[in-house]
Amino acid sequence: MGVYVNLMFPKSQGWEYIDESITADHDEDLHSSLYFVNASLQEVVFASTTGTSVPCPAGGAPPASLRWYLATGEEIYDVPGIRHVHPNGTLQIFNFLPSSFSKLIHDNTYYCTAENPSGKIRSQDVHIKAVSREPYTVRVADQKAMRGSVAVFKCIIPASVEAYVTVVSWEKDTVSLSSGQRYLITSTGALYILDVLPEDGLNNYRCTTRHRYTGETRQSNSARLIVSDPTNAEPVILDGFDHREVMINHRVELPCKASGYPTPKYRWLKDNSPLELDSRIHQTTSGLLIESTQPSDSGTYVCEVWNSYGTAEVMGRLYVKQPLKVVVSPRKVKGSVGSKVSLSCSVSGSDEYELSWYRNGEIIYPGNNVRFIGLNRENLMMEGMSKSDGGAYQCFARKGKMSAQDFVQVILEDGTPKILSSFSEKVVNPNEPVFLVCNVKGTPPPRCTWSLDDDPVIKDSHHHLGHYETHEGHVVSQLNVTHTQVQDGGVYRCTCSNSAGVVYHQARINVRGASSIRPMKNITAIAGRDAFVHCRVIGYPYYSIKWYKNSALLPFNHRQRAFENNGTLKLSNVQQVDAGEYNCKVMVQPNKMDSQSVHVRVRVPPYIQPFEFQRFTIGQRVFIPCVVMSGDRPLDITWQKDGRPIPASLGVTVDNIDFTSSLRISNLTPDHNGNYTCIARNEAAVVEHQSQLIVRVPPQFVVQPEDQDGIYGKTVTLNCSAEGYPPPTIVWEHSKGAGVPQFQPIPLNTGSRIQLLSNGSLLIKHVLEDDSGFYLCKVSNDVGADVSKSMYLTVKIPAMITSYPNTTLATQGEEKRMSCIAHGEKPIMVRWEKEERIINPETSRYVVTVKEVADEVISTLVIMPTLREDSGFFSCHAINSFGEDRGIIQLTVQEPPDPPEVEIRDVKDRTIALRWTMGFDGNSPITGYDIECKNKSASWLSAQVTKDVSPQLNQATIIDLHPSSTYNIRMVAKNVIGNSNPSNELTITTDEAAPDGPPQDVTLEPTSPQSIKVSWKLSHSYTGTIRNGVIRGYQVGYREYSPGGSHQFTIISVDSTGDTTESIVLDNLKKFTQYSVVVQAANRAGTGPSSQQVVTKTLEDVPSRPPENVLAVAKSPEVISLSWIPLPREALNGNLQGYRVIYWANLPDGELGEIRNMTTSQPSLELDGLEKYTNYSIQVLAFTNAGDGVRSEQIYVRTKEDVPGPPAGVKAAASSGSEVYVSWLPPLKLNGIIRKYIVFCSNLHPMVMSEFEASPDAYIYRIPNLVLTRQYSIWVVAVTAAGHGNNSEKITVQPLAKAPARILTFNGTVTTPWMKDIVLPCRAVGDPPPTIKWLKGNTNGTPTPVLVDGRRIVYGNGSFLIRTVKAEDSGNYSCVASNNWGSDEITLNLQVQVPPDQPRLTVTKTTTTSITLSWIPGDNGGSSIRGYILQYSEDNSEQWGSFPISPSERSYRLENLKCGTWYKFTLTAQNAVGPGRISEIIEAKTHGKEPQFAKEHELFTSINSTRARLNLAGWNNGGCPITSFILEYRAVDSGTWTTAQRTSLTKSYILYDLQEATWYELQMKVTNSAGSAEKRITFATLNADGSSGGLKMVVTITSILVVAVLVFIMLMVLKRRRREQRLKRLRGGIFFPINLLSKNTRTPDTVNKQQQTLRMHIDIPRAQLLIEERDTMETIDDRSTVLLTDNDFGETNKQKSSTVTHTVHYQSLSQATGPLVDVSDARPGTNPTARRTAKAGPAAARSRYASQWTLNRPHPTSSSHTLTTDWRLPTPRATGSVDKESDSYSVSPSQDTDRARSSMVSTESASSTYEELARAYEHAKMEEQLRHAKFTITECFISDTSSEQMTAGTNDYTDSLTSSTPSESGICRFTASPPKPQDVSRVMNMAVPKAHRPGEDVVFVTPSVHTTRTCQFTLWPPSALIQLPSASHPKDASP
Repeated sequence: MGVYVNLMFPKSQGWEYIDESITADHDEDLHSSLYFVNASLQEVVFASTTGTSVPCPAGGAPPASLRWYLATGEEIYDVPGIRHVHPNGTLQIFNFLPSSFSKLIHDNTYYCTAENPSGKIRSQDVHIKAVSREPYTVRVADQKAMRGSVAVFKCIIPASVEAYVTVVSWEKDTVSLSSGQRYLITSTGALYILDVLPEDGLNNYRCTTRHRYTGETRQSNSARLIVSDPTNAEPVILDGFDHREVMINHRVELPCKASGYPTPKYRWLKDNSPLELDSRIHQTTSGLLIESTQPSDSGTYVCEVWNSYGTAEVMGRLYVKQPLKVVVSPRKVKGSVGSKVSLSCSVSGSDEYELSWYRNGEIIYPGNNVRFIGLNRENLMMEGMSKSDGGAYQCFARKGKMSAQDFVQVILEDGTPKILSSFSEKVVNPNEPVFLVCNVKGTPPPRCTWSLDDDPVIKDSHHHLGHYETHEGHVVSQLNVTHTQVQDGGVYRCTCSNSAGVVYHQARINVRGASSIRPMKNITAIAGRDAFVHCRVIGYPYYSIKWYKNSALLPFNHRQRAFENNGTLKLSNVQQVDAGEYNCKVMVQPNKMDSQSVHVRVRVPPYIQPFEFQRFTIGQRVFIPCVVMSGDRPLDITWQKDGRPIPASLGVTVDNIDFTSSLRISNLTPDHNGNYTCIARNEAAVVEHQSQLIVRVPPQFVVQPEDQDGIYGKTVTLNCSAEGYPPPTIVWEHSKGAGVPQFQPIPLNTGSRIQLLSNGSLLIKHVLEDDSGFYLCKVSNDVGADVSKSMYLTVKIPAMITSYPNTTLATQGEEKRMSCIAHGEKPIMVRWEKEERIINPETSRYVVTVKEVADEVISTLVIMPTLREDSGFFSCHAINSFGEDRGIIQLTVQEPPDPPEVEIRDVKDRTIALRWTMGFDGNSPITGYDIECKNKSASWLSAQVTKDVSPQLNQATIIDLHPSSTYNIRMVAKNVIGNSNPSNELTITTDEAAPDGPPQDVTLEPTSPQSIKVSWKLSHSYTGTIRNGVIRGYQVGYREYSPGGSHQFTIISVDSTGDTTESIVLDNLKKFTQYSVVVQAANRAGTGPSSQQVVTKTLEDVPSRPPENVLAVAKSPEVISLSWIPLPREALNGNLQGYRVIYWANLPDGELGEIRNMTTSQPSLELDGLEKYTNYSIQVLAFTNAGDGVRSEQIYVRTKEDVPGPPAGVKAAASSGSEVYVSWLPPLKLNGIIRKYIVFCSNLHPMVMSEFEASPDAYIYRIPNLVLTRQYSIWVVAVTAAGHGNNSEKITVQPLAKAPARILTFNGTVTTPWMKDIVLPCRAVGDPPPTIKWLKGNTNGTPTPVLVDGRRIVYGNGSFLIRTVKAEDSGNYSCVASNNWGSDEITLNLQVQVPPDQPRLTVTKTTTTSITLSWIPGDNGGSSIRGYILQYSEDNSEQWGSFPISPSERSYRLENLKCGTWYKFTLTAQNAVGPGRISEIIEAKTHGKEPQFAKEHELFTSINSTRARLNLAGWNNGGCPITSFILEYRAVDSGTWTTAQRTSLTKSYILYDLQEATWYELQMKVTNSAGSAEKRITFATLNADGSSGGLKMVVTITSILVVAVLVFIMLMVLKRRRREQRLKRLRGGIFFPINLLSKNTRTPDTVNKQQQTLRMHIDIPRAQLLIEERDTMETIDDRSTVLLTDNDFGETNKQKSSTVTHTVHYQSLSQATGPLVDVSDARPGTNPTARRTAKAGPAAARSRYASQWTLNRPHPTSSSHTLTTDWRLPTPRATGSVDKESDSYSVSPSQDTDRARSSMVSTESASSTYEELARAYEHAKMEEQLRHAKFTITECFISDTSSEQMTAGTNDYTDSLTSSTPSESGICRFTASPPKPQDVSRVMNMAVPKAHRPGEDVVFVTPSVHTTRTCQFTLWPPSALIQLPSASHPKDASP
């Protein structure tokens, strides 16, 4: 199968596509520059002893540069003697010792590139792997067969070497076998013996293998064939397959061979259909042979085997692999710069692959101009091609280790537009049509626009525009003017442009009629440049066009040129004298002239006298002037450094004096280096002059090179770095050897093994012996003297084994010697190991001798005598300080056989099936087995014995046993030498039987759209005879219901609770889907029959997808038509009730209109009654009975244009006796784009009406040349493309010589975002010109003059500028204009918008994978809410995700969450100003919990001496799928754990290879997304005779108990030490209150003034806690600390309870990795800032930007105020005021929002540490009332990975807090509670010190007996978790 996408490439894009099938020349031209030689090369495997050479499979003509790279893109380097790239591109890897193996070199993926002037291509990936010799054994198992049937022997090869090892021969009693009449060796290496004879059982069979790359051979053990007489038996499979892969056109053999009697028959099926055999596919003796495989041969094959006694089958899958093939089309592409190109990649050979695109060997990533299309990115689309985008484009397809590629050449040319044909000047009559055409070519196709006399031609009923593309790709643009009028005459211009350039053509069209001049606009010209003034004449004929200035005919100097034919006046090199009035006069008739005037204003740009910096060195002084020699004033001169303002930290002084600005530097440093620019600005232009300042610094070392060692084959860095300016150059030189240095330069090339790093250090990869010697680092920068330093590199050689024997033999009891020879850096240690266990050379049987001969070390291992366990692999390890190597020796010791290892294969109620494994056979064939079986209570003398069981058998079944009885079983193996010891003894109890009946009364109850509750009962009739044992659990099966029952059941195991009624909730089901459920009961024996199916349907839910392809079309100015594709049924999740359309208007002022919605049952809808020419946002959703579904993405559509409404207001005022000014407001209903305004001026006597056109952005017009004292009527009309709007109201005005002051600006409201600059206009006229005064209204109703300062400025034109507008700037502003004849006034209401308030966020619904949130918006800040940002994070994670949400939504559901996991959420609203405060952080948890193990489940199914079977059905997943299962076990006296890990949980697990009679520790850890659970248990294996441990068990248990006691003692000692350390740190803060007193240095007057102020300020570094009474505020001059007065903790028994609110000020927090967090919205436990250091949030004008906490304490009634961070204090209250009897403090967010709206609150960052909260704890305890209080840590939330909530223990009347001290950040809160009344007698007579201030005496009072007090302190540290230790104060540490 293949994928091919055919794309159409229009020729109009300018691309030329050449298909390779057109001519051979094109294909040859394409591949003549770059090509591939051997594209099939994909993998190279070689032996480490031989090495390999790999030619680069790419090339080019002319010859290409060939380079090799690693798959990571790193160019490879030569390593002498190990790796080398030859000049012809061949990569050679030399043979190497195992010690020199490097995965980077010898087992890695490479590719090579070919590059020449035509481009660059890269080859396919080539995996190069070296294979070294490693230990392995092969074996053959004994087989059995009936006489006349077939026997099959297989050579079992370890999986680690199976890919490299093949079977080369079989032997029968040392005689080699070959395929013949009775013997067949298959392609897979199996040996078939056909027509088995009795004598075949007398022989031994063994196989021989060879390693494909190392050439090593291995011979297996001897195996026997047990031949029996034919007996009736069903078929048993001897040889089969489950999976085969073969390349196309190769042959493949599918084995299928079975035993049985009568002889079985065979039939083959493919994909469940009978297989038709032919000459290509035929059956053979061993199975099915397929010649020349084809892709159609892939599929599932079943070999059915049957005889009269049964059936069997072999099922396997055959996959015929095809080589991947890639074709890129088109084959060649030619185009132009700026065009678009599309390439298609067709892949055949596989349906699954990964595609990558490359340009000139570099991978292509999607971007702004590059995108991929298709499921596999098979289409590459590129737009706006640049010249550098040309070259070779490759498409790579990869699947596993296979890859393929193809490439094409992309050639780019220039595509600038060119006009091929156009129109010329002509004369037409009125109403005669005019047809103008521009024919242009270019790539990409150009777009054309039309203009008339420099104004764009607007399409209407008389002007028709159109364009089309010809088949040659040319663009034809047309302009058709019907019913031409005189005003249609003029110069028409056709302008065509594309991304490559622009071109235009123009010509004049004359329309016969009365000639006149179009109105001209005044011009501003820049001095020194050319200016053009156009006199646009319409009508024809006309006789002349002449220009005049001051009545003089132009030109009258050489800089003036008048073009009489088109009326253009050119002023070259404009000078100031050119300013003035210019008059264009046109002779429209003989003796009749028409004229228009235009005013030219000349502005002179600044000119800076050039300056340059001289050469400077560090420490000198610099002065440089910047002089503006000419240019209009005012001038603004500024300086920049490197394009930015000069930082104040550089100490650069800038002096500005009139037209000069100078720069002074008193002490040059390297930081002053850079480009300095002087910038001069005036109204005409901005000019600049730049000069570079270079501070030269001589070079000096930062890091000097020092002698160091390098290890052979490793990487070493020779450090050397220097500084200076200009940056110095570092050069390295090398001198080989240790003699007198003779330094030579080190060649440094790209891809070289030796590289110079950017910091100057020298990197040497793969160090060689020749790299040793002296190295010199030379530094220079042409400033001062060069510096240099040498060092010596010593290369150390790792140890290597050079000689050792591969295999050797020994006889049991004899002495054996084995030697290894090692080489390398001395000293060398040689260590011997046996199968990874180190041999102790001091043991009695092992002796190691070492001697040195020349440079070699010879180590000999002597074994005397050899024993049975000495057989195996020995290794000698040579080790020195720089590496190690090993040699592997296989030793075989012949000895008597071991007893078989017996295990239980199956236990039933009356039978026991055994299976045994023969360990070591003593190299002598086994002759038979004896099986002994007895009742557990009997002796072995009375055991029943089955003797001489055939050695070919490895299993047997003992029958006729009694159920629930216990038996002992053992075996003995025999050979010609003798009998083995008895095997391990098995103790087995026969099983129970499975239940015979199903559970009753199965009922289903849908509980949610994805869950069903299943309930069932065990009735009284369900007796023990039916249960057949204890019911331990149930199997609940469920599946989607279908009449045919095509779905498979999903089974869930449920533990039995023992109740009459059981139940389980099925989760994660499909929504609104029918399910059928069955239930089975289970005991230890198995499961019983299923109950009858019960069917129900899950509940409805909201749709999970939005409607797609939502289309909106504006039908009229008030109607929009909508359509969409209906939702598919699988996305509805219920019965569709209809569709809801949500829409709102996006108003021109940036605000949002009312959010509306409409419902419909059809997939289309028309919205009417809309605002004209208004942009609407539209979303569509489907809804069911469960509610609304997912909304579609917002789409935007604008209603059509209509005529505008009348201007909203008109004013007119006289400015003199001959002119008036008219002003107006735009229409309230624009209904389109205002094209212009028309001002009408009418005079009734005589009746004259004039029209004046004004631009659409002008709202004031001057009407000149009026008659004094005559009244005029004036009105204004707005015009859109749809036509003229309604007239405004008519106003009457009269020119006056003494014109009173009048304001043309209108009253109104001005809205602006905060922190922006705003200008309030006030345009006034009058004669004389009026004066302007601004006032601002205040609360008492009396306006006051505005304050003019640096932030508030009144311009000369009357406008009022406010910079960085703030909330307090809101209000009414009055502008008063006055002169001698009158005054006028307007009022502007300034409204400042701020970010929105925080929404109130709540959780409304949770499931296992989703959480639904809803919210109530807060105040919008004066601007419509534009949307919301929802941020979420896992509880322990610092990574936050976010979702944008539409402004119309009030709820959101997050899907695909982790099961059983806590999540945190915040929500932020956004308006036009920006994002507001985030909501309170809330937390929610998805359904589910961590796994659990049922207590009633038995963990062990069976245990014998060497194996244990575990029953894992007791694990319950807690509602969340299991993701990990880890099992570890070890003997209790061993330190090594054996580990098994799985990604899912099986029902059982077997522990193999255990030691007999040994105690084991077992621990399991089961994990799901909600957490993990562990289970630990200790068990013991049985003795060989099947009995339990005995003394060994007692000793082991005693050892475990001793170890446990020691560990407990160590933990207690460690805990005590940590506690003492915390106490020591805490006592270091005891003097904190004393420091507070020493800081309080205010005068007594200040103290007396605030003596009774209730204020507590705990001044902790980086965490300020301020508590004060909310009363009248008063400014204080410092932040010194004031201790509590007596009023803070006074008592009384008489006063009743009332509440005084205090405010605790904290700072707003934000963080980089999470949401902006305001601590005022945090609550305990919500982890508001992820416990990390946070930055300050911005100041704000509303209360929500004031970070406040309110402390509520019962107190006598007083006024309430909110303290903000402007550090104000309340007014002192009466002396002697006391609190009521109970003081309780708690912290909560402040709700006083109204007062804070009018104040700006600055915020700071806040943090805390362990010691800081500990000091606060000490400070609270020093209050005498709390000295004997109970201190309790009420909450500690830790933000580490555990997220554990800790609560410390409490002790009454003590200072002890028993808890650890976490080092991570978090939240802690402690509570101090005084003693209960019955315990107060203990402290009643103690003197209580009154809190005092300096200068007053200490007064002691006696506390009341009935006092109850709780002081609760909470600190929210963002950077540290505080856990309080126990501590006590010295007696003299009183406040």
